[in-house]
Amino acid sequence: MVDAGGVGLAVYETDGDPARARPPVVLVHGWPELAYSWRNQIAPLAGAGWRVIAFDLKGFGRSDAPADTALYDAAHMTGDFTALLDALDIEKAVFCGHDWGGALVWSMGQLHASRVAGVIGVCTPLRPRPPVTPLAIIEKRFTDKHYFIQFQEDGVVEALFERDPDLFFRIMFQKPAPRARWADLVPQVFDLPGRFLSGKAPPADKMIVGEEVIATYADAYRRSGFRGGINLYRNIDRNWAMMEGRQETVAGPCLWIGAELDLFLPPESADGMEALVPDLEKHIVAGAGHWVMWEKPDALNAIMIDWLERRVSDSN
Repeated sequence: MVDAGGVGLAVYETDGDPARARPPVVLVHGWPELAYSWRNQIAPLAGAGWRVIAFDLKGFGRSDAPADTALYDAAHMTGDFTALLDALDIEKAVFCGHDWGGALVWSMGQLHASRVAGVIGVCTPLRPRPPVTPLAIIEKRFTDKHYFIQFQEDGVVEALFERDPDLFFRIMFQKPAPRARWADLVPQVFDLPGRFLSGKAPPADKMIVGEEVIATYADAYRRSGFRGGINLYRNIDRNWAMMEGRQETVAGPCLWIGAELDLFLPPESADGMEALVPDLEKHIVAGAGHWVMWEKPDALNAIMIDWLERRVSDSN
């Protein structure tokens, strides 16, 4: 446990760079995940000579979960990141994030550029600030059954998912649908509470992870509950308001890795990212869905390590 500016964070570290010749790689998970989500990346990155730091975000896993919803906006979450660097005596790090973690590492590049040696976004692109609130756009495009909208009411969805975390994670970690089926799945696929209420768990051969992984996630969320993570969604419009008039560009070396079959963050959603991220390299992992770290770990690791070796110098 590390005290990051008054917030206790559960930190998991593997040190492949004891000489401190390179900036460390900080791995930031998304929702509904944990530091454990990087299990297949930590050892390969360390083996390639990098100090690797993964942690449970505030509100997740064994980290502190303060009750105030406003503490989960991008300013406070990236503030936790800088406090973590301070606590570990690190000047700069490469920040790598997936899903919500991806959104937060792009925010880190925008709000705390002096502490960032590089950014890796896994699945999550950086999009320009829209002219109206994101939740209004999502509701108009996908109806009020989209999980972003349903997650806004405090206490409701977390109580729902806490009824059966095992079923919840079985529903989440299914194999991705082929792109030919996407049109038939939208918008119903985005009704996560509705899918949970249907109570139908997929068979084992439709899962991308085994029983050990499901049990690890389910046990962790039985301990922590779901509220902390869902608070990230309750700050979407607050994050939008915060960025008004701010610099959106992310400088320095950046990498975006998409997944061919990611229905939630499809590769085409990264089109035009170069306008906000001038020094950007892009890759797409074939045959992978949203949970690319579990589905295609070797392909993902190879892309990350190759880019780190080429683009993140020892002098950063």
